[in-house]
Amino acid sequence: MRQNYAKYLIEKTKADYNLIAEQFSSTRSFFWQDLKPFLNYTNFRDKVLDLGCGNGRLFNVLKEKRIDYIGVDNSESLIFEAKRNLPEAKFEVQDLLDLSFPENNFDKIYCIAALHHIPSKELRLKALQEMKRVLKPKGILILTVWNLWQKKTIWESVIKNNLLKLIGLNKMDLNDILVPWKDKSGKVLVQRYIHLFIKKELKKLAKKAGFLVENIGITERPEHKDNNIYIICQKPL
Repeated sequence: MRQNYAKYLIEKTKADYNLIAEQFSSTRSFFWQDLKPFLNYTNFRDKVLDLGCGNGRLFNVLKEKRIDYIGVDNSESLIFEAKRNLPEAKFEVQDLLDLSFPENNFDKIYCIAALHHIPSKELRLKALQEMKRVLKPKGILILTVWNLWQKKTIWESVIKNNLLKLIGLNKMDLNDILVPWKDKSGKVLVQRYIHLFIKKELKKLAKKAGFLVENIGITERPEHKDNNIYIICQKPL
């Protein structure tokens, strides 16, 4: 993918979430059950960074551990929702590709369903390198992304976009799609950019960024047909 188009998609994603922030936040008022096992990685009083925090729902399930928490997102409207819902927590608008934090700063980083919104292999690698930079040595990254093989409802879009890519008629990369977000009446408000991962691809990317991969697998949501890929990584000493 050409970098000027990747930059366009980043700005588009930001604008899309600014537009749907209030409605999106209302659908994310609870914490998904499949993510609860990952909370065990966080210890009492850990310094935790929530990347792509959205409305900040992760804070609600970690605050009992009295963590030093900060949530960041590049959507001003989502950060507004987070601050409105959780005034006791700290939230900032930041670029995931260029974080303001110093090196070796966090014990844990959670990046839940955010990396797949970053276009191009180069920028996804840069995002992971930023995560590694701000983690303390032996710090842990807990990350989830959309899974290509579980998203059967959008395979038609994947096949169409991939065929167009192969004949030079699609600016996006293979396994990139635009997913509609609809209001309650069914009207499409935005088309969200998403890259669909396979486990091998995500593991390779994490290793290239300098992480040690501790575990990788598929989340389990009995109530949901589409489960995500998770990866647990450690920053080496």
